Amino acid sequence: MARLARRATANYLIVLCAGQACGLHIRVPMLSGDRSATAVLEPPKPSGLGRLGAERMASAYSARKPQRNRRGEFSLLIVRGDGARVLRFNFVKTAAVAAFVGMACTVSLTAALFGDWVKLRELTRDAVVMHEQLIEQRAAIERFNRRVADLRQEMAGWRDLHAKIWEPFGPELTPGGRDKGVGGPAPGTDRPTGRLSPAEELNKLGDGVHEQTDSLKALEKMMTKAGRALAALPSRWPVRGAVNSEFGNRPSPWTSGNTEFHAGLDIKADRGTPIYAPAAGSVVHAGTATEYGTAVVLEHSKDVRTLYGHLSKVNVQPGQHVERGAVIGYTGNTGRSTGPHLHYEVLLKGQAVNPRAYLWD
Repeated sequence: MARLARRATANYLIVLCAGQACGLHIRVPMLSGDRSATAVLEPPKPSGLGRLGAERMASAYSARKPQRNRRGEFSLLIVRGDGARVLRFNFVKTAAVAAFVGMACTVSLTAALFGDWVKLRELTRDAVVMHEQLIEQRAAIERFNRRVADLRQEMAGWRDLHAKIWEPFGPELTPGGRDKGVGGPAPGTDRPTGRLSPAEELNKLGDGVHEQTDSLKALEKMMTKAGRALAALPSRWPVRGAVNSEFGNRPSPWTSGNTEFHAGLDIKADRGTPIYAPAAGSVVHAGTATEYGTAVVLEHSKDVRTLYGHLSKVNVQPGQHVERGAVIGYTGNTGRSTGPHLHYEVLLKGQAVNPRAYLWD
């Protein structure tokens, strides 16, 4: 049983339990005459004995409740503007590191995929442009092939034209004339068919151009020689006018019912009409010539001469060299003539020939 001890000088009682202080204070009023007072229990104030019991009790509580080690955790705090904490999330260190690494990998992968997408978009745009250019180039190649084929056809026509030009000069002067070389595929041999490639078209076109170039060079040399020969031919009309009498047999203007041979052309012209040299040459005769009256004779080459009769006046002298188109005299009515006109003859090796065979200008 507990034993109570009362002290007159104190205003409280100490209750001892089993001979030890239990730590409870009972405050009792000690005023005399106040019999209604009651005892009140109150916790003990700190004292040496109380502090010792409190420490023992805290140690026992701490031993019963384990403490969390927060050194291996990360905390995420969400606070308001005034600094008051709203939420708090605690993360284990390994989980936080794994989350950070995963987020970094996700960001890196997203950036790499975005870069690849940008490059792929650029490549797609370039591919579209290249496709359009390829279509244009194919169209240009088709036009080129058609043009090359057209040129080959035109050059085939040139070959025929060159053959016609060279024909009057004889086969021995034609460039690339015939020789002993002949050939051809045997009967039943397959021949190349189908459309030629652009390279084959160009090769054939180049061969054709080379062939035509050689032909044109040979033709140019021949035309140079022919030009000198043509320049010596009396190809121009000495005067312009109607032909009163042609070359050959005709009724005699002086003897009725008789015919005579006319060795030239009688060209209508008024008196004093200028007479032009039909080709370059030298003056062989300039003066009176029996039946021709006043006449001029020009020598254009070794075998070709021209005669101009019934002139009213001469404008050259014997031995003088005249150019094509020079004025050699003027028409008249001298000699055996029935009126003003020009008698024009062409002599080939001393024999009169039809002047119309030379007149083309």
